[in-house]
Amino acid sequence: MTTHWQVTTVIAAELQTPTARSFRLALSEPFKADAGAHVDIRLTAEDGYSTARAYSLSDVRETRTIEVTVERADDGEVSPYLVDVVERGDPLEISGPHGNWFTWDPAGTEPVQLIGGGSGIVPLMSMIRLREVAAPSVPFNLVYSLRAPDRRYFGAELDQLSSHHRMPITYFHTRNAPDGDPRRPGRVTADELTAVTIPPERQPTVFICGPTDFVEHCARAMIAAGHDAARIRTERFG
Repeated sequence: MTTHWQVTTVIAAELQTPTARSFRLALSEPFKADAGAHVDIRLTAEDGYSTARAYSLSDVRETRTIEVTVERADDGEVSPYLVDVVERGDPLEISGPHGNWFTWDPAGTEPVQLIGGGSGIVPLMSMIRLREVAAPSVPFNLVYSLRAPDRRYFGAELDQLSSHHRMPITYFHTRNAPDGDPRRPGRVTADELTAVTIPPERQPTVFICGPTDFVEHCARAMIAAGHDAARIRTERFG
């Protein structure tokens, strides 16, 4: 099957961390994407060589624009260009949206437990943002594991959600913790996850996204805590 590509225009760009950047793209062909979906971005060199990579959408609330958030991989072919070179007004070629397993439908009423590791927060943020406008009464809970405070994506927005009691948010730092944090940096444990996540008797849908080891560790912990494996959805990278 031939992949359909469309040319978008970068209308805004914002650094999230020293190595991650969000792009607002104006679509030449509007579409409605599900929260948690991704698009492929293709770069083509002057000699005709092209390469594409998949990137999660961080905002799907509109049909004429989308937001993509990209973490730079130093050995990558696409992400260094996106994070370090692309400017407002530049064209970007995309296909999609893609993905239907790791997506959240705001028509559902069951609680939602989000667990993100590093840049795994990106598709979860699309769910959080959509929930605020489409299903604000659905209970959400976020666990966010990150290396250090300066690696936090969407910081101001998450702070606002937390301060307005819209969603419980728990941070676990694995390398460097913020001043005053009583917890020593390290990998989140199964007991820590159980203590701060929605309990299994409330039958939440659980979305876990991040590096492969992190996702597998967290999924095992949730199953051990009594969550139904059929209600756990995972997305891995790296």
